[in-house]
Amino acid sequence: MSLSMETFHISSEMCGNLINGQWRKGEVPLPVIDKYSGEQIALVSAATSAQVTQAVQIAQQAMERGAPPPAERAAILRRAATLLAERRTAFVDVMVAEAGFTQPDAAGEVDRAIITLGLTAEECTRIVGEMVPFAASPGAHQRLGYTVRHPIGIVAAITPFNSPLNTVLHKVAPAFGAGNAVLLKPSEYTPLTSALLAQVLLDAGMPVDFLAMLQGCGDTVGSALLAAPEVAFYTFTGSTRVGRIIQQAAGLRRTQMELGSIASTIVCADADLDKAIPKLVNAAFRKAGQVCTSVQRLYVERPVFDTVAQRLKDAAGAFPAGNPRDAATRVGPLINEAAAQRAEQWIQEAVAAGAQLLCGGQREGSVIQPAVLIRGAAHTSAWCMEAFAPLLSLEPFDHLDEALAGANSTPYGLSAGVFTTNINKAFLATQKLRFGTVQINETSSARSDVMPFGGVKDSGFGKEGPWHAMREMTEERLVVFNP
Repeated sequence: MSLSMETFHISSEMCGNLINGQWRKGEVPLPVIDKYSGEQIALVSAATSAQVTQAVQIAQQAMERGAPPPAERAAILRRAATLLAERRTAFVDVMVAEAGFTQPDAAGEVDRAIITLGLTAEECTRIVGEMVPFAASPGAHQRLGYTVRHPIGIVAAITPFNSPLNTVLHKVAPAFGAGNAVLLKPSEYTPLTSALLAQVLLDAGMPVDFLAMLQGCGDTVGSALLAAPEVAFYTFTGSTRVGRIIQQAAGLRRTQMELGSIASTIVCADADLDKAIPKLVNAAFRKAGQVCTSVQRLYVERPVFDTVAQRLKDAAGAFPAGNPRDAATRVGPLINEAAAQRAEQWIQEAVAAGAQLLCGGQREGSVIQPAVLIRGAAHTSAWCMEAFAPLLSLEPFDHLDEALAGANSTPYGLSAGVFTTNINKAFLATQKLRFGTVQINETSSARSDVMPFGGVKDSGFGKEGPWHAMREMTEERLVVFNP
């Protein structure tokens, strides 16, 4: 099958950079690769430093003029949701190609993105402060005080390849919904999805000077955005290493960081396994395991360990990896062959250190069959580093405290899950697990787009979720009337 930009309803102009409503070519060409076939499907051009500066200046002027009223911003986001639904096929086709998603994974990304737009539209007209109880202070009872929320300013959104639509909207939509201008730098691996999205937002009526999309790599375009003092807020999803660089450059400017993770889920002996097993296998292998909350460590209480291991092995066999355009495929390719080679090496290293490979691990190009390991040595990469691959490691435990301590032992704290029918165990887990999210009778990877989402420790700080993100992207101002 020969793929081209026309296949994805993308014009050559959209392979440039969006500045002030115009698509403009940059200088450095960046090939876009079909993640399964390895075929080049497009050539986008990275923004120049001058184009980044121009985009920042236009956004600054937009902020000085002011955003459309809240009700109008809400209407724009609702129209964008409608257009996104109408253009579903184009988005799915692009994500299957440039992200390697299976059809169900790509369709799910579109479905969630539509929900995110709708949720954000609802919040546009509810950005309010609170009353201040001055009567609590002696002599101040006649004062009237309240807080109001104002846009924070220019928001730079730096987004990942593993959720090239919905995660982008979790940054762009709340930023604009709160009245801010947005500078979007998508992942260089998945630039076309963002181009389609930017066109949807423009067609929905988003003011042209409130959205710029700048293609390029982190060490060039990303660095230029960090060097721009006019940017007031950085929202980033990616590695902890890059997050540290952004935070250092941001200084006193505010940030929201969703960073690295080694996600754990715990299965107690009293868990309902008929409910747990399907959730676990999906959470480990969807999007080829390239999700920050994918279950990587699975702690299983010893009385049910063998049963869980066998059922996961059987379930993984129903998740064949291969061509994402094949309806039978459940696991598509990793983002590139180097990532698949790394995962293969980690599996081999774990086996050499004593782990038992129950199934999977075979690699062909950038595709790797879902692997289930019974863990060997604790120092192996498959156990102590973020896999970002279809790789699940099992560890038995005798007492819940052991599993809780094990899950807490990593530098990260994004999300954890616990399966139990014992209310006391559930409460203990919520108290002891140091994660941004603790889910009972769900995996670490379950997420509804309305919920606050963010981590602790080296997994970052700040929250996504439309209402929560909009509060992050506004400044609270106190107003006091003293008669």
